[in-house]
Amino acid sequence: MRDLITITDYFVIVSGTSDRQVKTIADDVVKEMKARGVRPVRQEGEAGARWVLLDFVDFVVHVFNEEEREFYRLENLWRDAPVVDWAQGAEVSSRSG
Repeated sequence: MRDLITITDYFVIVSGTSDRQVKTIADDVVKEMKARGVRPVRQEGEAGARWVLLDFVDFVVHVFNEEEREFYRLENLWRDAPVVDWAQGAEVSSRSG
């Protein structure tokens, strides 16, 4: 994303099969990042849990309910952005951190 927009370097886009799973995924991301000393600078969508946005400055995590992900299709909106494989266990850093 860094070559297309100035607000972040990466979008992480994931989905859950239910609103409860979306909330659980988002909560686990926040918990794991806090354990690494990084807190989101902005968090939106927790109330409805259909699309939760977690802004960590260098990267933004979008956690969708499957129906919402299909409807908004962020992958298509930003199709010019390169896809980066996620490395399991990779270190994460953030300017907000």
